Amino acid sequence: MSAATPESVTTGPNGQGSLYLYLILYRKILLKTLYVPAHNQIPYKVKSVRLDEWDNVQVELMASSGNSVSKAKYESKIPPFYYKPTFSDCPLLREQWIRAKYERKEFIYIEKQEPYSAGYREGFLWKRGRDNGQFLSRKFVLSEREGALKYYNKNDAKEPKAIMKIEHLNATFQPAKIGNPHGLQITYLKDNSTRNIFVYHEDGKEMVDWFNAIRAARFHYLQVAFPGASDLDLVPKLSRNYLKEGYMEKTGPKQTEGFKKRWFTMDDRRLMYFKDPLDAFARGEVFIGSKENSYKVLEGLPPSIQGNQLFLFACETESDQLEWIAAFQKVISRPMLPQEYAGEARGGT
Repeated sequence: MSAATPESVTTGPNGQGSLYLYLILYRKILLKTLYVPAHNQIPYKVKSVRLDEWDNVQVELMASSGNSVSKAKYESKIPPFYYKPTFSDCPLLREQWIRAKYERKEFIYIEKQEPYSAGYREGFLWKRGRDNGQFLSRKFVLSEREGALKYYNKNDAKEPKAIMKIEHLNATFQPAKIGNPHGLQITYLKDNSTRNIFVYHEDGKEMVDWFNAIRAARFHYLQVAFPGASDLDLVPKLSRNYLKEGYMEKTGPKQTEGFKKRWFTMDDRRLMYFKDPLDAFARGEVFIGSKENSYKVLEGLPPSIQGNQLFLFACETESDQLEWIAAFQKVISRPMLPQEYAGEARGGT
């Protein structure tokens, strides 16, 4: 994208948060994916591509040093595991990405990356209680050497309350669900079931550092597990956002019960349902295989269910139904990887 003239830059889609293209003149960098509120928190002069006046000097300034030049400088030493947000990510990730690049210059000076690249991180996070729903301060320790993330119920506790193996660890920001702009959802396997932990920190940088520390630990674990894999192969496996979440109604496996409203989460090939979005454990999990393995999604009721395992869901609106069908089809149309057959063996309830 050229920054030669303001007219040559087109605005992005107008959605939630009114996404526009803005230029940050102090650094002479084109910012493409920040919502307007994020600009107001960055102490540089920011101008709208279309809403503000431009003079020839400012246009020439942008033309002399565009994104490619700035990227070569400010992203010269970015570690492969560091998450690069897009316009669809939460404001916290986008803001801290900009601050890490231009304010803290973390990808110019490697020593500034220690909070998330040292292989060990310890600190306190506010964790939601499994039963009472209250957020209480808990000590968390991430150790690549031990291959685990642990948390302790008491500061002086010798044994951790939970040990989460890096092998099965995932983290995704969920500010709306958790009700905090820095809210992070961590999942891991406990007794062969998915366990949810909801945490946040008042400091946005701290929370993003934890997120990238988990990604770094996952990256180094996968490098050992798959020694021949390239960084491009491993990076998509470090953390994942959910394909789809929301309410649907479901009936029992025999289709003789009434429909009950449940919160559903599609996490890669695992479809989980909860009574409440912030439940620690799912009420049930269903593995979604591929069409080559005879998995399919159908609109409406099938003419016959004999000889097939059937799950019936009802959506409140047609748009919800279409979105869920698209999410199912996206998973089903993807061939299964060899390691995914272990997930199929776990089955669903």
